[in-house]
Amino acid sequence: MGPLQGLKVIELAGIGPGPFCGMMLADMGAEVIRVDRPGGNPSAAGGHDILFRNRKSIAVNLKSPEGVETILKLCEQADAIFEGYRPGVAERLGVGPEQCTARNEKLVYGRMTGWGQTGPLSKSAGHDINYISISGALHAVGRAGEKPMPPLNLFGDFGGGGMMMAYGIVCALLEAQRSGKGQVIDCSMHEGSAALMAMFYGLRANGLFSDNRGTHMLDTGAHFYDVYETKDGKYISIGSIEPQFYELLKEKAQLSLDDFGMQMNPAMWPEQKQKMEAVFKSKTRDEWCEIMEGSDVCFAPVLGLAEAPSHPHNVARNSFIEVEGVVQHAPTPRFSRTPSGTPTPMRTPGTHTKDTLLAFGFDEVEVEGLLASGAVAQL
Repeated sequence: MGPLQGLKVIELAGIGPGPFCGMMLADMGAEVIRVDRPGGNPSAAGGHDILFRNRKSIAVNLKSPEGVETILKLCEQADAIFEGYRPGVAERLGVGPEQCTARNEKLVYGRMTGWGQTGPLSKSAGHDINYISISGALHAVGRAGEKPMPPLNLFGDFGGGGMMMAYGIVCALLEAQRSGKGQVIDCSMHEGSAALMAMFYGLRANGLFSDNRGTHMLDTGAHFYDVYETKDGKYISIGSIEPQFYELLKEKAQLSLDDFGMQMNPAMWPEQKQKMEAVFKSKTRDEWCEIMEGSDVCFAPVLGLAEAPSHPHNVARNSFIEVEGVVQHAPTPRFSRTPSGTPTPMRTPGTHTKDTLLAFGFDEVEVEGLLASGAVAQL
């Protein structure tokens, strides 16, 4: 099931962006084999159950020569392999690009780091918040007069990292079908987050975006593009940018022409926002939904994670599913001819070691020897 069915990808297990990349590829039908350390990765204990879905897991000791040889032998039949180690670590372990591609010249080798494989910061530790700091992304997020607001770890880890890595792997696999040769992908989260800022660098080049966060149309500066509190302490979002949508907003919220007639005058925005805050606090979130939801106002209630799956639109499209009691997003995007199947839940590290090795051509005696030596482990 899925458009990537038939592709074999090896994931040298890590945390955060790597598992996200593996999830995206596996959701689209690729056979993603997660290589865990025996006993698992303690750092991945929290929040990774959904990120680790749809995978087979084998447990391999990469500090063992036999364990390293196991990975290299898997590479002989794989289409791609990816890792999220600091630069040089995979080489020291014996599973770097040269070692792996020597076994399979068509192999695509993905490398994902925060800073990239080269540059003065390349070997330094960091996290999402640091990577998006030097791309310009973090500085741009926040309200006027306030410090930058970290947008969870969406820009660096997931959008600029895991999603970009999955995109890069698919691009390289398409090219390999033509050339018959693989290549190495250098995916850095700070550059990925810079790519997500493309429109704003373009606006800045035209004098339409400055370093004064919270003063522009899309960063909470405008009164017609913001989040507002309602009477019951909940929130709604408004995005009435186009003139016809703004006119409808004025009509449905009963905004006066005198106060709200000059939509695109930034000098008026702070005062207009204060007045809109008072308007939206006059009714509950459900009352505003009754008035505006489904119209061209560009309106939506701001839902928490407990509420979102039960919203009628999400229910109608089956946007969320439940897998062994865990509510999570359905595979996305959707395909008309090769739809994705229902995801399987995360499995304990080493669940599929023996079956996977046998499927890759290891014989029974060889597998039993690896298990006995501790080079690999079976749950």
